[in-house]
Amino acid sequence: MTGFRLGYVPGVTPAKWARIWGERLPRVPLELVQVTAAEAPGSIRGAEVEAALLRLPIDRTGLHAIPLYVEQSVVVVPKDHLITAADEVTVDDLADELVLHPLDDVLEWDRPPGRVIAERPVRTGEAIELVAMGTGVLVVPQSLARLHHRKDLTYRPVVGVPESQVALSWPEESASELVEQLIGIVRGRTVNSSRGTAPAEPQKTAPRKDGAGQNDGGGRKDGAGRKGAAGRKDGGAGKGAAAPRKGAAGPRKGAKAGSARGKKRRR
Repeated sequence: MTGFRLGYVPGVTPAKWARIWGERLPRVPLELVQVTAAEAPGSIRGAEVEAALLRLPIDRTGLHAIPLYVEQSVVVVPKDHLITAADEVTVDDLADELVLHPLDDVLEWDRPPGRVIAERPVRTGEAIELVAMGTGVLVVPQSLARLHHRKDLTYRPVVGVPESQVALSWPEESASELVEQLIGIVRGRTVNSSRGTAPAEPQKTAPRKDGAGQNDGGGRKDGAGRKGAAGRKDGGAGKGAAAPRKGAAGPRKGAKAGSARGKKRRR
C-alpha cells in the first residue's frame, strides 16, 4: 500500500502523532516532510504532501484547516540580559529594546514591540545568531526558541503580543479515509470513538424455555417450595399446621387410682 506524506513546519514536532499512526496503521508508511512556513500551503495545493501541520493564519483558498493548539510567545535574549531577572515580560518591558523582525516571522504583527531594526534577517535562524552577537532581541513562538536553542541564550514568556496557532490543513476536495484517520489522531480520538469502531453493546440473556432457575429461592412456578404450602395441603408438619392441645388425648391424670380406692370402701 502507498504511504501518506505529512508536511510540518519548523518547530512543530509530529513525533507523537507519527507513533500513534504507526500503531493504528502499521501497513501504511507515514512520510514526514519538513516545509517552511511560507511553503506549507502551496505544498498541499501542489500535492507534494497529503496534509500539513502548519501555523495560522494562512490563505485558506482550496484548503481545510482545523486549529490544534496555541503556542506561547517568548523573547529570546542572551543569558546575561536584564530581562532574565523577570519570570514574565510585557510589551512595555521591550519598549527600549532593539528588536529583530525576520522575513519568515510567523507571528501576525501590526508592528513588533520595541525599536525594530530596519534591516530584516531572511530567516529566524539568522536572527537567533544576531541575538547571540548582542545585536538585539527576538520574539518567536516557544517551539522555535527551543528549536534554535543555544547555551548562551535563554527566553522568557511575553504577554500582550500575538501568539502562534498550530493547525492541520488538507485539500478541500480530499476526503480519503487516511485523512480522516489523521484528523482523529491529532484530535486525540481513541480507536473506539465515533469515527472509529463502535464498542459492542452488551448482550441480553434470553429467558430459559423450561423455566428452570428463574426463581432460585421461591420456586413459585411449580409450587414446590412456597413457604408453608406443604403443611396446609397434606396435614404434615409444615409451618402453621394445627397441633393437638396439650393433654387432650388419653384419660386425665389420676382417674384409675380414684376408681380403685372406691371399691375398697364398699367391702
